[in-house]
Amino acid sequence: MSEIQRPGALYQQVAAAIREAILSGEFAPDSLLPSEAQLMARYGVSRPTVRNAIAALRAEGLIDVRHGKGSFVRSDGQPALTIERRISRTADGKFVMPNGDVWQETEEPSTYRTHTTKTTGQLLQLGEEEALFGCDRLLFDPSTGTRAMHRTLIPLVVADGIPLLGEEPCKRPAAFYRLLTEDGHKLTWSETVRARMPLPDERTTLQLPDATPILHLSRVTHDTDDRPLILEELRIGADRAELTYRITADKQPARRTRA
Repeated sequence: MSEIQRPGALYQQVAAAIREAILSGEFAPDSLLPSEAQLMARYGVSRPTVRNAIAALRAEGLIDVRHGKGSFVRSDGQPALTIERRISRTADGKFVMPNGDVWQETEEPSTYRTHTTKTTGQLLQLGEEEALFGCDRLLFDPSTGTRAMHRTLIPLVVADGIPLLGEEPCKRPAAFYRLLTEDGHKLTWSETVRARMPLPDERTTLQLPDATPILHLSRVTHDTDDRPLILEELRIGADRAELTYRITADKQPARRTRA
């Protein structure tokens, strides 16, 4: 039996001892933790103390409780999926994304009308409550089991100039890019990435383990004058995916010299 002699609440002492066992490799990643009875005997504590310790480690993201199976040490391995956030264009004008063929749609896309929020309005350089066309997709990668939530938001003021954008707001992004270039726009893109804890519906939809953050990507398509045209959002479990970018140097404008 391991002695618990650290200061602090008893369950915190047990949690610290289990944490040390995990970090030292005694309890390996993806392995099943000892049962409650075994942990009670190991540390000489009551069942409620063990349960509180497990709850604390679960909140830290060190373990994952699988109902009917027990508590497992979370994996410390590499994410299952690497997503290239690159856009290429073929000689015939077709836009291609490296991961475009990876995803399958698990259900019919949802098309709707909505309005800008404070956050989406800032990204689209619009005020709040501006009208938008929206499309939500639930994506699935069959090779890794990774799920992702994809959203497209198109301002009505943009769709007015290209009616097909509003008539079919659930086209694939590459199809939108082609429509916009055919309309005379020279496109550029900007993208922000942030990590945050999921909302309850996101956690359920993405089937995330406890204490798992999501990556929230916001990609804005701009026209020649840098005006935002379309906003795409991708939400995915941070334990399942990593992002990779190809970065090129912009050409700086030549400095003007005085005569």
